[in-house]
Order: sequence, then structure tokens, then C-alpha cells
Amino acid sequence: MTAARGFAAFAPQSAGARFATSWWGRAWIQALEDTSLDHGLLRKGRAYAKQGRLGPITVSPGRIAAVAESEYDVVVAVEQLTDAEWERFLDQVAAKAGHIAALLDRDMPHDLVEAAQDAAVPLLPAVGDLEPECSCPDWGHPCKHAAALCYQASWLLDADPFVLLLLRGRGERDLIEALQEREAPAQKPSGVPAAVAYAAGVPPLPEPPPYDVTYSPPALEPAPGVDVAALAVLAASAAGRARELLRRGRLPELSEYQDRVRLAAEHDLDLGLDAAVQAWRHGGADGLDVLDGSWTPPRRELARAQALLEAGWEGERPPHVETWRNRWTIGPVQLRYGRDGRWYPFTRRDDEWWPAGPPERDPAALLG
Repeated sequence: MTAARGFAAFAPQSAGARFATSWWGRAWIQALEDTSLDHGLLRKGRAYAKQGRLGPITVSPGRIAAVAESEYDVVVAVEQLTDAEWERFLDQVAAKAGHIAALLDRDMPHDLVEAAQDAAVPLLPAVGDLEPECSCPDWGHPCKHAAALCYQASWLLDADPFVLLLLRGRGERDLIEALQEREAPAQKPSGVPAAVAYAAGVPPLPEPPPYDVTYSPPALEPAPGVDVAALAVLAASAAGRARELLRRGRLPELSEYQDRVRLAAEHDLDLGLDAAVQAWRHGGADGLDVLDGSWTPPRRELARAQALLEAGWEGERPPHVETWRNRWTIGPVQLRYGRDGRWYPFTRRDDEWWPAGPPERDPAALLG
């Protein structure tokens, strides 16, 4: 049995709020207004709808219902499709692959509705198809409460055309299950049952490929608009990264700038990144981070490094150290503490600090 759907009450809307922006929602409104015998009640219904004077709305096969002004029960009935009509409608949905995709995207294709009409399936309501009923004393057809419910229903239809299909008798799940049953192949299952396939035990996995295989560059033919040299570099880079991934199980994520520096460092590319390339060759991404930025390490780590530096001079007076954040300047050498817990040496070159070698855990080892 198709389940009903409940919708929260609409909050008050602005006076200029529109009803039925979708073409199928407008068809719903047209059926309401063509059926009405009193346009004054329709005007009041529009005002009631925008003022949010209805409670939560329940949509179920053949009816849409709400409570108006906390005391009147309002129902609008819609005739449900017969089983034969549903079968013809499903034929039309299945006839074109884009139909179900459009419905799932909350769109009602024009050609689907037209095909349904040609198959004698009245999907959209017409004059007289909406049957209002309300417990209020108003004898209007529809009364202002039922009109308000129909106008608010157009908002529900705009957001989800499956609301219309539910009113006609079947919801989204029913429709999809029926289509899946039509698509299921009527043939015997192939293959071997898992219990039989693994009765003799699970075969061992093959050994992983060797990591030290010599990289063989692909043979690339020159072509218009193709930089063969650049492609060769990228292929070699991808192979190297794949090998490292197999070894480590993961690779650090690199920014675009970091990846450019990596490529220049690993493949001797002249990209105008000399200092950055040198930093990468000495310390990878951590070395590049030390070159480009500064940070304030925890005091405990700096105190430990100070003790290592003093111990390295074996009783002699340690050199004067100018400290600023993670950078210690000692005469012509600057040591920079990285976030990886290592000290990186720098030396002066043209009034700039340049990476001077690989990092060490002990800063004293860089001053020997």
C-alpha cells in the first residue's frame, strides 16, 4: 500500500509571492480556477494560502488534506488511475531513458505527459477533476479553505512532481520498483555460487610488484600542439609518485606551488625557483615550508635545542645567537627549525638566506 506523505505547514509569504512556477503546477491551478463558481472565494483562498492559515498538509492516494484555522477539515479529492492506466503510463516512462531521470530530478517532461494523454492516461487534472470538501459553513465550490489548500498544493507540486503521481495513486518508491521489475532480465543467473567457488579455500594474493624496476620513458612521437618533452617529464613524475605510494602507502597532498617546485627539483627544470628547488632537494615539502614561512615553536622544543647547542661546544663558550621565532642566526649561518622537528641550515647569498644542506635533529651538528 502506498504510504501517505506529510508536509509542514507553510509559513506566511509575502503579498507578492507567486503560485505554481512550474508548468504542471500551473495546470493544477488552471483546473482549480476553471472549476470555481466564485472568483471572490478564489481571491480569499489565495490570501489564506499566503497568510499561512492552513496546518500541515497530508498527501495520500486520491486526496490532499489539511486543517484550516485549527477547526475546519479540508480535503481535495482527485480520481486515482486504474491499474490498466498505470501500466500504460509506465510504458510511456520506460519508453524513453530520460523520463525517469527527469522525474528523479524533480522535473515533469512535457513529452511524457503528452504521451500519457495519447495513451488515455489523465495525469494532469482538468475541469471538474478536483473535488473540494470542507467542514466550514461556506457553500462555495470550492470554499476559501479548499482554494487555499489547492494553491498551497501548487508549491508542493513545483518542488516535487511525485506529489501529483501520489495523488493519482502511486508514490515515488512504487513507481521506481515497478520500473525495475520491468527492466529485470528474465534469465537464469550465470556464474558459480560463492560457496562452491571457495570450497577449496581462498587462493593467496599475488606478490606485490617490485619497487626497483627501472623506469622506461614512453616513446612519444612529436605532434602539432603537443609538448613531447613536458609529457615525458609528467610521465616520469607520475611513475615516481606511484612507486613512492606503493612504498609508503600514502603521499602528502601538495599545493600547486609545491608540486611545481617538486617537478623542477626532481627533473632539473628551469622554472625560476632556484632557492625553492634547493630547499626541496634538501628537505622536500618540509624544507620548502621552512624556506617560505616562519612560526613560533613551543618553548620546550626551543629549550631542548638550546641545551643541545651548548653541549656541542664541550665547555667552550657557545656563539652568540640571535633568535626570532623559529630562526636562529649565528654569524654567517642561520638555522631554521621545521615543523618536522629538524633544523635546516641557511647561508648568505646576495643578501638573502639560501638553503645550505640537509637538516639535522641536533643544531650543533650543523655548525661543525
